[in-house]
Amino acid sequence: MPKPTFSPGAPCWVDLMTSDPEKAKQFYTELFGWTYEVGDQEKYGGYTTALKDGQAVAGIMQSQDSGFPDVWSTYLRVEDIDAATRAAEAHGGQVFMQPMDVPEQGKMAMIGDAGGASVGLWEFAGHTGYQLAAEPGSPAWHELFTRDYPATVKFYEDVFGWDTEVMSDTDEFRYTTLGSGENATAGIMDATAWLPEGVPAHWRVYFAVANTDAAVEKATALGGSVVQPAEDTPFGRMATLTDPTGTTFLVAQELPQQ
Repeated sequence: MPKPTFSPGAPCWVDLMTSDPEKAKQFYTELFGWTYEVGDQEKYGGYTTALKDGQAVAGIMQSQDSGFPDVWSTYLRVEDIDAATRAAEAHGGQVFMQPMDVPEQGKMAMIGDAGGASVGLWEFAGHTGYQLAAEPGSPAWHELFTRDYPATVKFYEDVFGWDTEVMSDTDEFRYTTLGSGENATAGIMDATAWLPEGVPAHWRVYFAVANTDAAVEKATALGGSVVQPAEDTPFGRMATLTDPTGTTFLVAQELPQQ
């Protein structure tokens, strides 16, 4: 399968901030077949790149804040990270981490969108995003749960130039995608009725698997847990899981066309 390409504004990378990198690496190796390359400590703080079949698919790093929950983060490609952070603030967002150089790789920042969800920004240099997508063990989809749906959709349109399509607009299910049909790469969901009290708006990362039920069984055997059991949807068989430190992620198996 050809390496994915990323238009400006599209999700291009994911990484895991974890309180226990070694436990995380062991878990995802067993679950997804990942191997790892550990970056130079002085340059990159020991940032670890996860590989699937030799292709970069994700990052793992040690959490520096014991009070912050372990989390998977999505990063959006931007061509000018300074302009993007200024635009985020101008359109009702906030900057959690100002743009910083990652030597030889690119520039990164973390912002909050208009609904309060945290998302990363990445300006390409040597590192140009994950090299495998929608194949078992690689990112398959990126989804934003928000309580402030109209303002959040407009934020991504205004700040990142998203070309959006309304997939559903009923009281039960409001969902907008970046791109349309098979070319869509991310979604925004009105999760007002779904998010528990106290749980903020957030991005969710889906990983492709060959068999969702087998992935659920293996994840639980490895110390993970099931948040939402496997179920068939119009978009595949999916389940919501946590890894052994409680980090939430989703797995998705593409179902045969009927």
